[in-house]
Amino acid sequence: MLAPAMAEVVAVAAESLAGSRARAARTVLNQVVLPGEELLLPEQEDAEGPGGGGERPLRLNAGARSRVRVVCGPGLRRCGDRLLVTKCGRLRHKEPGSGSGGGVYWVDSQQKRYVPVKGDHVIGIVTAKSGDIFKVDVGGSEPASLSYLAFEGATKRNRPNVQVGDLIYGQFVVANKDMEPEMVCIDSCGRANGMGVIGHDGLLFKVTLGLIRKLLAPDCEIIQEVGKLYPLEIVFGMNGRIWVKAKTIQQTLILANILEACEHMTTDQRKQIFSRLAES
Repeated sequence: MLAPAMAEVVAVAAESLAGSRARAARTVLNQVVLPGEELLLPEQEDAEGPGGGGERPLRLNAGARSRVRVVCGPGLRRCGDRLLVTKCGRLRHKEPGSGSGGGVYWVDSQQKRYVPVKGDHVIGIVTAKSGDIFKVDVGGSEPASLSYLAFEGATKRNRPNVQVGDLIYGQFVVANKDMEPEMVCIDSCGRANGMGVIGHDGLLFKVTLGLIRKLLAPDCEIIQEVGKLYPLEIVFGMNGRIWVKAKTIQQTLILANILEACEHMTTDQRKQIFSRLAES
């Protein structure tokens, strides 16, 4: 089952070792890239006029010449004026909303260890209370801090009812390698917007980060198919945690098993399972 993926990785490695030339990013989108590779992008702006530019290493500090903004996501690293691959996976690209070129580049890899990213919505477990701060386990290298004032309507007199062991759904406002991660359960307008303490019922389980991104994709059909089986409540955390609750314990376990297995099932296999469950 892993033979095609391994063969693709071996082919990419052979191609990379055959020459030291960097590969053009537009030719390897959705293909496997290896750590240490340097990416080339089409010239965004050429002083000689349209059609005269070739390809060059991606310049992230090109100054006034380039008006195109390129964002480096997970698996890519800035190294001077170069863009280097740091993880093995498939290169992805998202066009900006303005359609002016550039956009976001990242490497989609099967990573299990979560690294906090500012703005990510995650599911955490309260592990301790320290004064006015809650310590929350988010699956990273260190726990995140959560202030009791970071809840909708919370004041010094009206404190939220949060106990050790509770599940918290929130987002990161501080996340970098030099500081402790910090979470909040309110948006920029001070509203909870679905964040806060998750109910005590339900089931929490962990999946790979790649499966989470797949389930949260706008064109994902899995969630629509799951919603047709049973009425459910479900929360996805970008840290690889999923909380699900159905009417009965049996239905909750069935949904959890389906979501865990979706990563390794084909579309036909998944539809066959859904059709059998719908008939039962």
